[in-house]
Amino acid sequence: MLDRWLVLTALSATSIAALAPTALWNAPIEPDDASALLVIDVQNDFLPGGSLAVNDGDQVVPVINRIAESFANVVLTQDWHTPGHISFATSHSGRKPFETIDLPYGRQVLWPEHCVQGTESASLSKDLSIPHAGLVIRKGFHKGIDSYSAFTEADGKTTTGLAAYLKAREVKRVFLAGLATDFCVAWSALDARKAGFETYVIEDACRGIDTQGSLAQAWADMTKAGVKRIQSGDIAG
Repeated sequence: MLDRWLVLTALSATSIAALAPTALWNAPIEPDDASALLVIDVQNDFLPGGSLAVNDGDQVVPVINRIAESFANVVLTQDWHTPGHISFATSHSGRKPFETIDLPYGRQVLWPEHCVQGTESASLSKDLSIPHAGLVIRKGFHKGIDSYSAFTEADGKTTTGLAAYLKAREVKRVFLAGLATDFCVAWSALDARKAGFETYVIEDACRGIDTQGSLAQAWADMTKAGVKRIQSGDIAG
């Protein structure tokens, strides 16, 4: 009888141990003071009616507003280009939007004119409701270089100061949402990993452009770098 009890006890312990990783993985993520939400480029030009509108881009806004309530630390970013910016197709004779060219800092996709400094098109969506956001990072304001990432410009070395800001507040993990998944969100996520942050991309709080397979490539790059792909429902409300 005793032997049978020992066997059953051992089997029960083994079963619990086997189930534990699944239970932990499925547990809601609780944002704490060491967590920050980065809301990437939810601006009028990337929303329906904008010059570089992302399909269904407006659908991320209510999702972001909801999850932002769980975060004490929130940072917003804005594309903030000069007129005649080097990333605009109109700045290169004979070139069309979405063509690529080689520039001194690397390969550049040429875009329609968008998010020009001081214009309503560059404004954050009026439907964003995150009054406790502590910082707005503007990027892409140097005329001769593009800047997708919230952390580092396209030359890979000029920083925005965001990593230092987060580290000064003892942030260890960052969660990204916004537009577009395959460009500014992905580049920000990859740079967050390079800066040493545990990094999550909230898939249903983002939308992609997906030009020439860019969305699948972005997810592959992020996965390889250790970025975790989650849904807004994975975050405790």
